[in-house]
Amino acid sequence: MAETREEETVSAEASGFSDLSDSEFLDLEDTQESSTSHNKPGPSSELPGKDGKLISLPKWKRGLDVLSPMEQFHLKYLYVTDLSAQNWCEQQMVYGKELPGFLTPEKSSVLDTGASIHLARELEVHDLVTVPITSKEDAWAIKFLNILSMIPTLQSEGRIREFPVFGEVEGVLLVGVLDELHYTARGELELAELKTRRHPVLPPDAQRKKDCFQVSLYKYIFDAMVQGKVTTASLIHHTKLCPEKPLGPSVLRHARQGGFSVKSLGDLMELVFLSLTLSDLPVIDMLKIEYIHQETATVLGTEIVAFEETEVRNKVQHYMAYWMGHREPQGVDVEEAWKCRTCTYADICEWRKSGGLPNSVLEPQAEKAK
Repeated sequence: MAETREEETVSAEASGFSDLSDSEFLDLEDTQESSTSHNKPGPSSELPGKDGKLISLPKWKRGLDVLSPMEQFHLKYLYVTDLSAQNWCEQQMVYGKELPGFLTPEKSSVLDTGASIHLARELEVHDLVTVPITSKEDAWAIKFLNILSMIPTLQSEGRIREFPVFGEVEGVLLVGVLDELHYTARGELELAELKTRRHPVLPPDAQRKKDCFQVSLYKYIFDAMVQGKVTTASLIHHTKLCPEKPLGPSVLRHARQGGFSVKSLGDLMELVFLSLTLSDLPVIDMLKIEYIHQETATVLGTEIVAFEETEVRNKVQHYMAYWMGHREPQGVDVEEAWKCRTCTYADICEWRKSGGLPNSVLEPQAEKAK
């Protein structure tokens, strides 16, 4: 790539491959303030049943098909943040897939602010260029070119941001984007995840556990990539990409500017996987989460995460069982019923209606609203 500060990358928007991860997406600060004003799903979330009565969309859909959620939602792969959302509340995550479009304007604004802070951090180490794409093969090619541009920086113990990761886990392709990789004073490779907060307070334990699981999963996938455990065959199988398809002219021009002589996505894939396995990149040694206040950019605190591979694998196996259609989605335990107070889908939640979570849990909140 053309040399700028460290390297030049293409924006995630241009590639169609991004991984929203800001902690405000499941912000608990509203819960602490006992907010009772929610945008609940409207008529579009209910459909007529056989007896003419309205039933919730999820139950109606599950009565008609026996497809796995991966098939039902037409998904070729999952984002790491899909699994971290399951760590918070799986049932809520499912409703987000089944009933899209209910993100409140307030939360949308929070996410936009978080994305802007991430972008500012990214621009500190490299410039962004926009490359027009004409196919999904072009979109993945851009990510591969970004990876190729970042590998030399990692080899020279530099700092990189927005590094794409992907790999097959429990039979499903997972993709994500690492916020930052750098080396510590002791020469250890550290993954630093940035989380922005609307209010100047650290998140509760449940939120931090979700964040810790997310960065642990990032390490699991990145380590597999540099250890040669991710294959082109697996990637092609899941994404249905056509490796022989010629890349678009803009992508080819961008590749040539970076010193890469390729014609197709297959050429790039071969180059990327060779570079990952032959570059002697280390596995991630340290995991760190940094929480900052959106308005003031003040660092609220940092969390050093202990990687527990067995625990991560067990959680992933449990979450993937849902996606593969081996079990129904689950809501929160009674001990974490306070999460329902700010949930957009509380009024239609099958988990609560079926007895998984007593309806009485929200009665104090409802009374306060009166």
